[in-house]
This record gives sequence, C-alpha cells and structure tokens, in this order.
Amino acid sequence: MEMVSPTILNLIIFVLAIYVGYHVVWTVTPALHTPLMAVTNAISAIVIVGAMLAAALTETTLGKSMGVLAVALAAVNVFGGFMVTRRMLEMFKKKDKKASTAGAKE
Repeated sequence: MEMVSPTILNLIIFVLAIYVGYHVVWTVTPALHTPLMAVTNAISAIVIVGAMLAAALTETTLGKSMGVLAVALAAVNVFGGFMVTRRMLEMFKKKDKKASTAGAKE
C-alpha cells in the first residue's frame, strides 16, 4: 500500500482548516467579536515575522519576491484590523449630548 502524497495530505488539511474556521467564526457572539479581532491581529503580526524569515532564507528571486509580498499583505492586514477594531470600540463609547448642546447655548 502506497503512502498518500504530501500534496494531497496538505490539501486535505487546508480544506478541513477552512471548514473549521468558517464554523468557529460564524458562531462567535457579537460581544466577543472585538476581542477576537484583537487576537487575530496579534496572529497576523506573527505571520509577518514568519514571512520575513521565509523571505530571508530563500535563495531564488521568486521566493524572495513572494516573501516580500507576504510581508506587505500581512502588514496591510494588521493595520486594517487595528483600524476596524478601533472603530468598533468607538461604537461602544457613550456620546455626550448635554455637553455639546450646553456649549452651543452659551
């Protein structure tokens, strides 16, 4: 009996990760969404470090360019995630209507 090809095995793991990730994300309650975003941003920061290591350790030009692209895309993901998290946290702040109307009357 032959062993399963590593490519097929990696594809199966990838499909299972997509399935599990989909069900985990869609069952998160809205109250936990902001902390989940913060943790996701931290994981993306770790991805940046891994992408920099992968880009530095490759020998081909294609590998280095793909590593640089991975670092750039992960950095955009981290920056955008923190912006979205900040906007979500601002939604929970109470608006001070009395102070703004009192200043306008005086």
